[in-house]
Amino acid sequence: MNNKRRDLLKLAVQLLERASGYVSQALDAEQDCLDNMPENLQSSERYEKMEAAIDSLEAAIESIDSAKESIEDASA
Repeated sequence: MNNKRRDLLKLAVQLLERASGYVSQALDAEQDCLDNMPENLQSSERYEKMEAAIDSLEAAIESIDSAKESIEDASA
């Protein structure tokens, strides 16, 4: 692989790192809201949707990390 393609892949990894950071911020905020939800709402549909969103955000972060690893492996 030539340097130009490696540079493109480095940029892709940097963009994925930024995306992961944004998703992590959203995840942290959603988790904080969930943690501070009153007990009487903890069995509500809204609570369940927030839990599902958190699970999805965690999966997204794992996918981004996997993509970064694959790109780094390809450019090695």
